Amino acid sequence: MGAFKALEDNYSPAAVAAARDYYVVISGCSGAGKSSLLRELSDRGYRVFMEPGRQIVKEQNFIGGDGIPSKDVYKFVELCVSRSMHNMISAAATTSHVFFDRSIVDNVSGLKRLPPGAPPDLLKALETFRYSRKVFIAPPWPELFRNDRERLHSYADALAEYDALLTAYEGLGYELLLLPKTSIRERVDFILQELGL
Repeated sequence: MGAFKALEDNYSPAAVAAARDYYVVISGCSGAGKSSLLRELSDRGYRVFMEPGRQIVKEQNFIGGDGIPSKDVYKFVELCVSRSMHNMISAAATTSHVFFDRSIVDNVSGLKRLPPGAPPDLLKALETFRYSRKVFIAPPWPELFRNDRERLHSYADALAEYDALLTAYEGLGYELLLLPKTSIRERVDFILQELGL
């Protein structure tokens, strides 16, 4: 009973603020190699969180749910933001860098372009659940772009999303660092060097 209560009591959204400098986002263009970078970081012993959007689409498709972009984009984003907040809260006790494939910024920025825009609670999440100031951006890389069961949009859609993401991150005061178009190992070396690791 005591261990369960400790787990429940330690699950605190307020704890995220103290860990934000350890939360490193890898964002950018869809299909530009982010998942491969997370895999390499994991292989090097770092804690990573995969992209919530892809997880949500898999789960919703599995149960026949409508929380996917083509059916109910608002529900999809709510689910993604909830998953992102959960991941950040789960990692709040960390004292080492944790890497995230995309972030709440990615989730909410798309809604801002749709009428009626992002609801107040999601805008509050953008303010409250912050990440490390340095955000690593994977630039468009058409040779890597592939569609699959979760990535159904076109490369043109990916480019439009990419431009919106850059604006969103900069508008929230993040420092964007473009990843070089080199090998996975060299790109991860670049990230770790920029973080002084």
